[in-house]
Amino acid sequence: MTRSRPVSPLRYAYGTNGLADLRLDDALGLLADLGYAGVGLTLDHMHLDPLAPDLAARTAKVARALEQHGLTVTVETGARYVLDARRKHHPTLLDPDAQARAARTDLLLKAVRVAADLGAHAVHCFSGQLPPGTTPDAGWARLADGIGPVLDSAGAAGVPVAIEPEPGHLLEDLAGFHRLRTALGSPEPLGVTLDIGHCQCLEPQSPADCVRSAAEWLRHVQIEDMRRGVHTHLPFGEGEIDFPPVLAALREVGYTGLVTVELPRDSHAGPDRAAASLDFLTTAEATAAKAATMPQEDAPC
Repeated sequence: MTRSRPVSPLRYAYGTNGLADLRLDDALGLLADLGYAGVGLTLDHMHLDPLAPDLAARTAKVARALEQHGLTVTVETGARYVLDARRKHHPTLLDPDAQARAARTDLLLKAVRVAADLGAHAVHCFSGQLPPGTTPDAGWARLADGIGPVLDSAGAAGVPVAIEPEPGHLLEDLAGFHRLRTALGSPEPLGVTLDIGHCQCLEPQSPADCVRSAAEWLRHVQIEDMRRGVHTHLPFGEGEIDFPPVLAALREVGYTGLVTVELPRDSHAGPDRAAASLDFLTTAEATAAKAATMPQEDAPC
C-alpha cells in the first residue's frame, strides 16, 4: 500500500546506488510504495547497464515501469566500475589517454539519450580527479573538450547536464563550476548538481547559502548528512547539517527538480534507509514551513 504524504513543493528521490542489492524493478516499487516522487538512476551493471546490448529496448522497459509507479527520474553517471573493472570512476574526462577520455564522453552521450527517452529532468556527471603529472590548466582544457559534445547532444535533446562539484576532484566546489561555465561561454544546457553534504564538507558558505548562490544554475540536488572536512555520506542525523534551513532555501528559490538522497555506502540497509530518509526529510520540511509562517520577533532597539 502506498503511504500518503502531504503535498510538498519539494520532490524527494532516492539514488539507486544506495539500493544496489535490489533489482531495479523492486527498487522502483519500494520507492513508490514509500511515497517518493522520483529516483536517481545510476547507470550501472545491476541497474540499466549502459554497455550491455539492446539499451534502447531496456530503457523503454524502464520508462514503462517509471510511468506505472508514478516516478520521475534523474540519470546519474557515478557508477564506480562501469567503465574500468579495476579502477574506481575511471576513465574520466581528465585521463591523459585520448581514447580513455573518449570512453567517458561516449558514456555521457549514452546517458543523455537514456535521459531523453526516460523524460529525465537532468543528467548528472563529474570531472574526475586530476591525474598525476597533469597540470591544472591541462585538466581544465580536457574537461572543457570532453564535455563539449555532451552539452551539444543535451541541448538538442532538451536535457540539462548537471555537473557535480565533488571533493577531491578537479571541479570540487561551486567556484570550479563557475570556472568551467565561464570558460565554455555559459552554455544553456550546463547546470550544476548541488550535493548538500559536499557543501557542508568544503564550501565556505553554509549549505543553505550555497543553495541560494547556485539557484540560477541548479538542475539537480543530492542530499545526505556530512561533517565539515570529512567526505563521508552519512544517514540523516549522523552529521552536522541543520536541514530545515536548507529545505527552506530550496523552496525559497523555487527549485522544482528532484532532491535525491545519496547514500551509496548503505545498500546493505537500503530499504530501511530509504524509509527513514523520507520520514526525516518530510519532518524537516514541515519544521521549515512552520518556521516560515511564525511571526518574527521585533528586532532589539
